[in-house]
Amino acid sequence: MKVRISSDVEYKDINDRDFAAIAARCAEYSLTIQRGIEPFYGLYKAVEYVVTRDIPGDIVECGVWRGGSVMLAAMALARFGDTTRKLHLFDTFDGVPEPDPVDMDWNGTSSHPVWSQHQQRGTKWGYGGPLEDVRKNVFQTGYPEENFLFVKGLVEDTLPDAAPEQIALLRLDTDLYRSTAHELETLYPRLAIGGVLIIDDYGYYQGARKAVDEYLEKTNATILLNRIDASVRVGVKVG
Repeated sequence: MKVRISSDVEYKDINDRDFAAIAARCAEYSLTIQRGIEPFYGLYKAVEYVVTRDIPGDIVECGVWRGGSVMLAAMALARFGDTTRKLHLFDTFDGVPEPDPVDMDWNGTSSHPVWSQHQQRGTKWGYGGPLEDVRKNVFQTGYPEENFLFVKGLVEDTLPDAAPEQIALLRLDTDLYRSTAHELETLYPRLAIGGVLIIDDYGYYQGARKAVDEYLEKTNATILLNRIDASVRVGVKVG
């Protein structure tokens, strides 16, 4: 089986036509899929896992961009027969804030010059569009609109107060050290046993990786992060 998702992305040997249809609808709203289909399929299977294993809690994403991953999660929830869970979308909806010196790509290139170039041009690094546009995008899925909860602002300001008490699937995609560290400190304790943690930037941004490694070492968390692609890691919390 070979299905083209967009002009740039295609995949083979995934024999799930429901997934193909869902991925095609979400592709233009996601940067993640530009690296390949694996992160989308990994998220789809993670949703299947939490539904079929009845893992308690909501879906939380930090770093939403245009909403593509949340759209996929919502349609996957519906596909597997669960439209009761809430999806919490945390984002500035105003681009990525100023990076710190620790924030470098995998090759050691600082993220700050890219951020500065956007500032000089009057644009915003990592900006996917205003909250109103993201809202319209995710509402296309047909998932109950009242189950989407949008939280605008820096996660350092909005977490933990706006977070659900229990999380079944936690996806982190905010690129920077300080935001990733804060997300783990405030949200990982709320991830249910058997819940899924997805780190989008682990393999690409050194700051995000440092935040994850430090948190896991400090807390002695019982989780094995597995490689989905060059950047994404996924694990199941077992204790």
